[in-house]
Amino acid sequence: MRCVLDHTALLEWSDVVGPGNVITEGASLRTAETATFATNHTVPAIVRPATRSELQECMRIASRRRVPVYPISGGRNWGYGSRVPAADGCVVMDLGRMNRILDFSEALAYVTVEPGVTQAQLFAFLQERGSRLWMDATGASPHCSLIGNAVERGFGHTPYADHFGHSCGLEVVLPGGETIETGFARFSGAKAAPLYRWGVGPSLDGLFSQSNLGIVTRMTLWLMPAPEYFQAYYFRCDKDQDLAAIIDELRPLRLSGTIRSASHIANDYKVLSALQQYPWQETGGRTPLAPGLMERFRRELKIGPWNGSGALYGTRRQVREERRLLRIGPWNGSGALYGTRRQVREARRLLRRALAGSARSLQFLDDRTLQWASRFARPYQSITGWNLERTLAVLKPVYGLMKGIPTDHPLASTYWRKRTPPPSQMDPDRDGCGLLWCSPVAPNHGEHARRLTSLASEIVLQHSFEPCISLTVITERALACIISITYDRDVPGEDHRALACNRELLARMSQHGYHSYRLNVGSMSAMGSAGSYAGLLSAIKRAIDPEGVLAPGRYISISSNVDSKT
Repeated sequence: MRCVLDHTALLEWSDVVGPGNVITEGASLRTAETATFATNHTVPAIVRPATRSELQECMRIASRRRVPVYPISGGRNWGYGSRVPAADGCVVMDLGRMNRILDFSEALAYVTVEPGVTQAQLFAFLQERGSRLWMDATGASPHCSLIGNAVERGFGHTPYADHFGHSCGLEVVLPGGETIETGFARFSGAKAAPLYRWGVGPSLDGLFSQSNLGIVTRMTLWLMPAPEYFQAYYFRCDKDQDLAAIIDELRPLRLSGTIRSASHIANDYKVLSALQQYPWQETGGRTPLAPGLMERFRRELKIGPWNGSGALYGTRRQVREERRLLRIGPWNGSGALYGTRRQVREARRLLRRALAGSARSLQFLDDRTLQWASRFARPYQSITGWNLERTLAVLKPVYGLMKGIPTDHPLASTYWRKRTPPPSQMDPDRDGCGLLWCSPVAPNHGEHARRLTSLASEIVLQHSFEPCISLTVITERALACIISITYDRDVPGEDHRALACNRELLARMSQHGYHSYRLNVGSMSAMGSAGSYAGLLSAIKRAIDPEGVLAPGRYISISSNVDSKT
């Protein structure tokens, strides 16, 4: 049964944003209640403010009328909940109309945006100006919100992959309608507000990331100066057991700064789902994909148990040296090398010593090579053994992502188990695609990588899904593992099995010390409200949101059950 709202609140919101921007019936509400997995929370209304002042007044009304609201930027939080609130009966506060680019500096490499600004919008903005700056893009969708991804602590592909870590100067509307600014932005006319995130005194930025303490309405994002030369590389491994050694040998280079960008490593199931849909004919309709058949696909497609891509950024002479360094081992990864001639020479020595004789199918692409390969894919295959004709469609979007070019191509993998091909306008929520992401973080250590991926594969296969897994060396010291549970929601019982699989993944990963950096809306309650850390968050929540109207159930709960555990 749909929740019935206070009619007075609806009228007051209509006066603020206009009647056409208060939606109380129809397909829009059903869309807001639909994710890529089973949910049961109802949305009684959608309110669409266009400015910060409208949002402030909307929050004053919500607080005064005690109506819970759930803010979204773009609603494309696929795999974690899409637009669906974390609690039942919340009005969705859709910030998509707040889509202005407020400030930009080519010289200081930053842009200031509102929550409705998308990846595609910023990319077009930079292209129109002939900018020599790159944004960092994710593969989620060109229409995803920049701020939405940053406050969820999403990551991309370049040296600026940590999106929240490359932001500052937040403007935040609090639950009662008040506004604060963080860092130096709190001071009127502060010249360094978009440049130096810490300001002076306690830093509050992190309180508004993955929380329900305020709504970010403005954020400055730092941009990457385009390198003089760019070249992507792709490689694979042939032995599953070599992952631990490769990570351990590469870790010192990441710690020393020789490798600076995020490194991505994907297993065979992940790569196959990017190349095609589930091979229903070859399997006779049976699931999951059997290991023996997966081995056959590896041979035919020339992929390994783990596969990766990365990029070299720098001068042409520097990149030529780096190419020689990267003729390395059986595990596939991605990254970038920077530094002086002496640093590169030392990196070459370290890599050769650790990985001598283990090179497998390392390939390089730059703009010219990619153009040539597209034109002569079949002759190129006969010379190199690399089946470009089938894989170029995947390589080109990934190549673009390394240059900050957004694409929706990776979204096609959400249709992995569907019986019909992805449409030209993909919408996983609308099309019944099943997707749940589990995102544990581990030390950047080979043994942890082995344990984590082995445990994930075991659990997912036991639940009859394919273990589509990627590892990202997200910092010098940490690995982020993205485990995709991908299925067809139109198949009876699949939602139930997928949610059970996700629950077991979260529980067993936590038991082994691998906690997720991000949760879906159905799992946030598993964080619990006990302990001094949770108690402090609850106290802050009570202080600034005494009515509990802003995104109830989202990461922070209000509870008096606080023990003394530290």
